[in-house]
Amino acid sequence: MADIRRFHVASRYSEIAVHNGTIYLAGQVADDAGQDIRGQTAQVLAAIDRLLAEAGSDRTRLLSVQIYLADLADYDGMNEVWDAWVVAGHAPPRATVQAQLARPEWRLEIVVVAAS
Repeated sequence: MADIRRFHVASRYSEIAVHNGTIYLAGQVADDAGQDIRGQTAQVLAAIDRLLAEAGSDRTRLLSVQIYLADLADYDGMNEVWDAWVVAGHAPPRATVQAQLARPEWRLEIVVVAAS
């Protein structure tokens, strides 16, 4: 039986779970929700980089990404930052949908699965 490793465990969720060489990140949102979509996207992607590094991976190892936007009008602005961040030749399967997020100031939330 493979072990499950969890990082930054709180009462409600863990930031990272690793099982059988697969890394699962909790949904990431901006720390400074006062930013526009470009600023929030940059913050979230930086957090994903940090968490993946902590789990022994990086953005070239992404297996799947789900992006939740509060407003689809932010799609192009989010993609500007995403396109600069994603590594050429390593773009993961991705879905982007509109969703009501837990806090109205959050413009996006990103969920990542990656290989270790």
